[in-house]
Amino acid sequence: MSQTGSQKEIWYETLHASFGQYFSIEKELYRDKTEHQDLVIFENAALGRVMALDGVVQTTERDEFIYHEMMTHVPLLAHGSARKVLIIGGGDGGMLREVCRHKTVEHITMVEIDAGVVEFCRQYLPNHSAGSYDDARFNLVIDDGVNFVNQTSETFDVIISDCTDPIGPGESLFTSRFYEGCARCLKPGGIFVAQNGVCFLQQEEAVNSHQKLTHYFQDVSFYQAAIPTYYGGIMTFAWATNNPQYRQLDTGTLQARFAASGIISRYYNPAIHYGSFALPQYLLNALSASR
Repeated sequence: MSQTGSQKEIWYETLHASFGQYFSIEKELYRDKTEHQDLVIFENAALGRVMALDGVVQTTERDEFIYHEMMTHVPLLAHGSARKVLIIGGGDGGMLREVCRHKTVEHITMVEIDAGVVEFCRQYLPNHSAGSYDDARFNLVIDDGVNFVNQTSETFDVIISDCTDPIGPGESLFTSRFYEGCARCLKPGGIFVAQNGVCFLQQEEAVNSHQKLTHYFQDVSFYQAAIPTYYGGIMTFAWATNNPQYRQLDTGTLQARFAASGIISRYYNPAIHYGSFALPQYLLNALSASR
């Protein structure tokens, strides 16, 4: 929602009922209701261009690199030999940009439910995709992510669920049917990761995901990163695989893989990768209590 003040229009995030954050709007670039959700893109003096869906901030130009680097480089470098990658969601193009930086990846499929988000973001957030939509390895599928993972005959080494919060169109990407479909189309030794909210404020979301994922994967956990835009603390990412050794790689192995990739990052490094799997005790306690 937005409110016009004496000088600048103020946009208020509506994710939490009792508290939240606001952004001043320097310039509104786009506002419309797509086929699936309310979309607004505006400029903010501190964070650059901001995109929000259904009243919830999805990405900003200033700190998006933290989110996208951690959701791509952690699973891809942990895997070490991923050739086929599936991105669910990711219409702003940031996840695709980072996956494309891995030259050993041969094929990238992105399944986005809303063609309007892709179109708007290519126009208004061009730095997110940075030309990656033109990569020869890329294939865009406009479809519901749950439907795709349960219908496709393809299999993938890494699946990245760049989902919104579990409200509106993103709700289905937190269901057992989605997780089962992802397990079905992962190759042996594959890795699944997903955005899982800020666990201090959305702890139930992480607990529910953990309970569901453990039905389909042998090794289920979380890793974390501090992303300023996602209000309330540390952003949590779900991690699921049948190979527990991926989570136990030493920094020397990670450093060798990172160096071989030739990737120059702004947030990710092997030490952060290794440390990101250390979880706060309140989350560990909640996960233990739910078993």
